[in-house]
Amino acid sequence: MREAGSLCLALLFPAVLALDFGYHHSEALGAFLQEVHQRHPSITALRSVGRSVAGRELWVLVLGRFPTEHTIGIPEFKYIANMHGDETVGRELLLHLIDFLVTNDKSDPVVTKLIDSTRIHIMPSMNPDGFEATTEPDCFYSEGRFNKNGKDLNRNFPDVFSSNNVTIQPETQAVINWIKDESFVLSANLHGGALVASYTFDNGNPAIGSLEDYSRSPDDDVFIHLAKIYSSNHASMYKGNQCENKPVFPHGITNGYAWYQLQGGMQDYNYIWGQCFEITLELSCCKYPPASQLHAFWNDNKAALIEYIKQVHLGIKGQVLDRNGQPMPNVIVEAKGREHICPYRTNQYGEYYLLLLPGSYVINATVPGSGSILKTLAVTNGPENFQALKYDFTFPEVSVTARDAACPTKPLYQHFESFSAAVKPTLHFLALMIVLYTVFK
Repeated sequence: MREAGSLCLALLFPAVLALDFGYHHSEALGAFLQEVHQRHPSITALRSVGRSVAGRELWVLVLGRFPTEHTIGIPEFKYIANMHGDETVGRELLLHLIDFLVTNDKSDPVVTKLIDSTRIHIMPSMNPDGFEATTEPDCFYSEGRFNKNGKDLNRNFPDVFSSNNVTIQPETQAVINWIKDESFVLSANLHGGALVASYTFDNGNPAIGSLEDYSRSPDDDVFIHLAKIYSSNHASMYKGNQCENKPVFPHGITNGYAWYQLQGGMQDYNYIWGQCFEITLELSCCKYPPASQLHAFWNDNKAALIEYIKQVHLGIKGQVLDRNGQPMPNVIVEAKGREHICPYRTNQYGEYYLLLLPGSYVINATVPGSGSILKTLAVTNGPENFQALKYDFTFPEVSVTARDAACPTKPLYQHFESFSAAVKPTLHFLALMIVLYTVFK
């Protein structure tokens, strides 16, 4: 991580007195973030998590009562925008969200509680080179979609379902490292070109039951809830039919695979490898609309952006401790019936966070090689009070560090050697699977 203060951006650019509703290129974006940090040092931290191909900083502004480091019990949340450089609305919305949060802290009770209870990370642009390459507003596809190497960053992440054989780009690697460094719980990725909230899985294969035009995750109910939270709080997304020449999306949401199959996507990577629930928000029918429309986009999205952050407090959180009260990392903690492709496990502080809707769940804490503890817990509506249900597990007979809970040794696509994940399964394939199951069960 490179601390922003060393760059002295405030000396290089004029002070930003107010954030206007226009497009902010890389220098102006960096200057604005630097000024926000200088004016609000107690609740913000500014850093670069890496550089683009052309050497531009990938800025992240962090907001919270303890912005510089993780605090036990405080969940980590992130927004990322401008992954496709020519999809520009999200980039500006996140700048205005930052401005709104720091301006209303201690005066607006919801904003104050969010900052009290959450560590919020905001990356306005994951693809600054692509944005700079998109010179004029345009509703349709342009070269600025890609990074400077001509790569689509939302097809560039490792994929557990398909052998996508991509060369990881600097921007992608920076985000992968960032995900590994933080214990992100919830995220959203802001795009443009449609008006819909899309949720995982984007890809799939028979190993996880993608035998129809839907790729269902173990937490499908939670993802549907998250997508509906955003769409229902948006001015018009919930209507589901606001863009010409686009499908009708009931309630303004869609399963990613049901819309179109996507290999190497960021939201699947977050969920599978990062233990972070991420949805993709398509926020404008036009990819790069005129700047005169940005104020209206902010009004349309402001409530939804805030309400979505609150969902990081869904479900259950806590620590796993050994017999001496010491935190245990790498302990598997999952709700029964919701086992993940890569088992969800505690972080270096022994913490776990499970996003769950209100209801009763059996939580299974397992120290690999040393046994399990089962606990039935009743989950309430955490976002109402900005606080998930807290429950700590203690292993009274264990005082050793848990062993790594690794992902499957084989990616899921290798479990079906004759199956190409680039093609959706056919009815013939489904019939064959049923026959094999009947013969060998």
